Amino acid sequence: MPAERAHGIVLRCRPLSETSLIVHWLTREHGRLTTVAKGARRPKSAFRGQLDAFYRADFAFVRSRRSDLHTLTEVMLADPHPRLRTEYASLRAAAYAAQLIEQATEPETPLPGIFELLVNLLEALAHIPPSAATVLGFELRMLDELGLAPDLAQARLAPAVRELAEQLADSPSIVTPPPPAPAAVAALNHFLHGFLIYHLGRIPPRRAAVLAALTTPGGSPH
Repeated sequence: MPAERAHGIVLRCRPLSETSLIVHWLTREHGRLTTVAKGARRPKSAFRGQLDAFYRADFAFVRSRRSDLHTLTEVMLADPHPRLRTEYASLRAAAYAAQLIEQATEPETPLPGIFELLVNLLEALAHIPPSAATVLGFELRMLDELGLAPDLAQARLAPAVRELAEQLADSPSIVTPPPPAPAAVAALNHFLHGFLIYHLGRIPPRRAAVLAALTTPGGSPH
């Protein structure tokens, strides 16, 4: 079969064998794709240094006729998002976003809006440390892309919490200074926790730890 091309972000990688990797992508054209990078773990592989979590790249792959594990044939790295390698809070926020995307979406279904949402998040994390509002804003925008956005006008929320939710849902930016009031953030966090479980059945287990780290001393306080 002829090779197809795509532009995507690596959600995660895992070993397949001593020499090969399985690479999970979120792409603009095809949604979530899974590829095998044969020989990628060999020292002289052309894939060396081209594949890691949250690397953004153009790539080519050949579809499998028997499964959803396709063969990666070429990678042209566009942006490795180096800040994520040095800022643990940013990496944790990005990893949670990737888990949420994998849980809430079907494979090989075009998701251009969610792809752009992840692009915007990674670009924001490259410049500004994450906050709890960063994560909650990502969740609200992703729910909107899935057609599951909460009806904030009808939700039982205090005015300050509703205002924060509307700001995060409507803002063109992932990061929204000035920092919101901690009480409003905590209340919105509680609301979205229940909302996500109701609509998705469960939430990624790291959500609580990520948000707790961003609202305690030593993390981002806002």
